Order: sequence, then structure tokens, then C-alpha cells
Amino acid sequence: MFVRTKKRGEYTYLMIAENRWVEGKVKQKVLHSLGRLDQLQQTGRLDGVLASLGRFSEKLAVLGAHQRGESVTTRTRKVGPALIFERLWRELGIDRVLNGLLGERRFEFAVERAVFLTVLHRLFDPGSDRAAEQWKAGYAMAGTEELALHHLYRAMAWLGTPLPREQQGGRTPFAPRCVKDRIEEAFFDLRRDLFSGVDIVFFDTTSIYFEGEGGETIGEYGFSKDHRPDRKQMVVGVVLDQEGRPICSELGPGQTTDVKSLVPIVDRLRKQFSVNQVCIVADRGMISKETIQALEHPKRQWKYILGVRMRKQKEVKGEVLSRGGRYQEVYPKSRIPKAPSPLKVKEVRVGERRYVVCLNEDQAEKDRRDREAIVGALEDALKSGDKSLIGNKGFRRYVRTEGKRFSIDPDKIQEEARYDGKWVLTTNLDLSAREVALKYKQLWTVEETFRSMKSLLETRPIFHKCDETIRGHVFCSFLALILRKELQDRLERRGWRLEWNDIIRDLDNLLEMEVRIDGKGYVIRSESQGTVGKVAKACGVALPPTLRSC
Repeated sequence: MFVRTKKRGEYTYLMIAENRWVEGKVKQKVLHSLGRLDQLQQTGRLDGVLASLGRFSEKLAVLGAHQRGESVTTRTRKVGPALIFERLWRELGIDRVLNGLLGERRFEFAVERAVFLTVLHRLFDPGSDRAAEQWKAGYAMAGTEELALHHLYRAMAWLGTPLPREQQGGRTPFAPRCVKDRIEEAFFDLRRDLFSGVDIVFFDTTSIYFEGEGGETIGEYGFSKDHRPDRKQMVVGVVLDQEGRPICSELGPGQTTDVKSLVPIVDRLRKQFSVNQVCIVADRGMISKETIQALEHPKRQWKYILGVRMRKQKEVKGEVLSRGGRYQEVYPKSRIPKAPSPLKVKEVRVGERRYVVCLNEDQAEKDRRDREAIVGALEDALKSGDKSLIGNKGFRRYVRTEGKRFSIDPDKIQEEARYDGKWVLTTNLDLSAREVALKYKQLWTVEETFRSMKSLLETRPIFHKCDETIRGHVFCSFLALILRKELQDRLERRGWRLEWNDIIRDLDNLLEMEVRIDGKGYVIRSESQGTVGKVAKACGVALPPTLRSC
């Protein structure tokens, strides 16, 4: 039954009608004519009819009373975050993995709930565990009502607790095997069918500095990617598969270099994850002679594609880039906006070592223009005196010293032009140069995913002093990466590319208000806005009703 309008002459009439199935077709039947629409509106009779009908609809009565200020709000909570990520948490099986490892351990609080609360906080408002305990007061999360700050600390400590001595086999040289490692491995086993195609992994690191005194042993001074050499830090490494899905993480002292961390990660993948054949793809910071020798060691014989530091490696600088030879075209130049960037490759062998030189002609043109702009600015700066060069690394690259004076060095400009639009790879794969270059370009896509998620790993401030709680604190950020990637994958499978900040904002704005009207309790849900509808649909989540009694 519904209300419809019908035009008769110059007037519009309001009618109550219903649909009926007649001889295989839907036909409308008018049940009652309410009168001319203009007269109903002018006399207020339409409002009276609606108000009278509203008495028989609890939903309309409650919403109307709330609108008129006749209700008392007893509590307002945000429901969007837990509604979506609780579903992903359970469907991925993270709760089962945690509870399975807890086993017979007796905690007087729900450890799995404490971990979920901390992970959800990382996604929506990254910060300290103290901040997480205060943050939860405004959110609806099942099973977290009784959790206090000391429960969160104890949950973090459990995640970072070293395993017994007999379970330390395969540990990395810079960190003990901990509960969090068992969680990663159990989770990988749970999803092994999904990861069965692992033939290429991406490894990258970031550093996190400490507030206060830092960790007991994990807090060390080292090269700071945060540009805070004055603070002790730790190094966090993450392994992702070719689709950008997080596989595992490693946490080491602040002085651990990227080069030192790569080989232990490779060994862990083989021993603890039973990944026997895999190709490591890593950027230029991971390469050294020792690293390559370790990867090629008979007990490993792992495949790799590694970026090369063209300007710092003598063999590449002196021989590889100097060799002639024709480039093979992989992608031609194109005016289509979404077409792949132009790419040419050629193979160069130096002894038993195999290199692939890659050239992007569009990037080469950009590099040339940028250099000309720098040299032009340098010429103007020299006219103002040598002092203008102090502290400008871009200028110093192209100058030479003549006594106490500086001048532009044409040889350095010519040398720099050799690198325009190029990057060099070294590999022990049997694939063609074209395929090697394309697999390395896959890394850029995964690296872009990792860069967009790094803010979750860079969880500050960290005030913990104990290594166990520090490891647990950062591991919750790794779990947050897993949930974020899962949500993004589900959205992309439906063809929806939504901005992460929009998703977080819109879910955070989905509220429920508990109100009392005439002694009865009701829960009113706010309107779903922005991305909420698509996110809920991608996750198979039904939004709560607009109104329900409680």
C-alpha cells in the first residue's frame, strides 16, 4: 500500500493505492481518494492525517519525539569502526589464532579483546596505549568494557614475550623468537591457500624512535629515517607478498642496517613459513656483496632481483653503464594517460654477474630539464658569491674548487647525464631482461602500498621501557596493516577505489544514541554518510536499524 498522485484537469489529487497481480501483470487499484493536494496542504489536514497515522508507528513516534526534544540522551557511541573491522578480524581468523596460542594460559581479562582494541586504535587514532585506553570510552566494542590500561600493557607484554629456549631455533641474530612470531606463522598457515602463489616477496624497513629512555636492549642509536639521530630507536622490517599482503615482521635494535636484516628474514621464510622457492625483490638499500653471497650460498640458493646504487658501485658505474648495445622496447611511448610508462631494457654481463639496465625516456627528459634548471640557478648563485653554495647539496654536485673559488664543472654535468632515466638491476634469475624489469616494477606497486601504510607502523609516542611491551605495541600496528589491506582488497574487487582517510572519517561518524522516551529505552542510529555504504557492502555487513528498542 502506498500514496500516489493523479492529475485531473488543473488539479492534483492524493490517493491511497495498492499493487495487485492480475493475469500475470501488476496493476494499481485506488483504495481511497484523500482529496485535492493543494487544499490538503493549505488546511493542514495532510499533517493531521500523517500525525494520526504516526501514532501507530513506534519508529515515527520515537523519531518525532526525539526531533521535538522530548527525549533524554543517556549515551552516544561510535559504532562504525568495530562494526566493519570486527567482521574482518573474525573472518580472517585472527581471533582464533590468538585464542589458540593463549591455550591454557589463565588471564583474568580477555587478552584477544585487548589486542583487538589496540589494533582498532592504531587504525583510527594511532598513539600510545594510554591514549587507546581513553579512546575506547567513545566507541562500541564488544567485550572491551571492563578493560583498563594495565590490561593493555599486559596484552602487549604477552605478544612480545620471548618463547622458551627450545623454540628459539631459527631466530634472527638481532631479536629472539617471540609470541608475535608464532602468531604470524599460524596466521600464514591459516591462509596458506591464499598465499600459495608466493613466488616474489618485497621487504622494506622503517625506524621508530622512542620517547624517554627507550627500550632495554632494543633501543639503540642508529641511522634515523625520521631525522631524529638524538633519539634511541628500533628498526621495523615488514615482508609483503606480490599483492602487497603482509606476511611477517621483524623488530630489531636501532643500529640494525637494511643489509644485515635481509638475509635473516630470508632464512626465517624458509624455516618457519616453509616457503622453499621465492624471489626476493628489494630496493638499492639492501644490496651488498655479502648479501648477494649469502643469498647464493649453497644452503639457500635463493633467487633475487636487487636494485643497484649506480653512482656508488664501481663495477656498475665503470663497466655496466659504459657498455654499448641495443635496448629492447618493453613499453612504447604513449599519449594515453593510464598507459604504462615507456620502458626499454638491455642485459649486461660482467663475469658471472648479470645486470639489467632499464631506461625510461620520459624520466630521462625530466632528469635533463631538472639538471638544466639546477645548473642555471647555480650560475646565478655564483654571481652572488661562493657563500650561497654553502649547505646546498644540489649545487655542490656540479661544482669544482679552483683555489679558494668555486666554478661549474662541465665533466660532472656530463657524468650525471649518464644516469638520466636509468636504473640498474642485478639478478640471478633465468628470466629475460624484460621479465626481470617487469617483476621489479611490481615492487613499485607493492612499495607504494607499503608507503601508504607506513604511518600505521610509525606508532608514536612509545613510552614503554620493556622490550616485550615495545614489541607487542608495534606488532599491533602490523595486525592493523593486515586489516587495512584486507579492506582495500575487498573494495577493489568491487571496482571501488576509496581514499583511506575518507573511509576512516565516515566510519568514525557513524553513531548510535541511547535515548529514553516516556520511560522506554531506544537506540537511534545516525545516517550513514560518504563511503560507509560501500565499505559495509564490501565486507558483507548489514548496518544496524535506524531505530531499535533496548
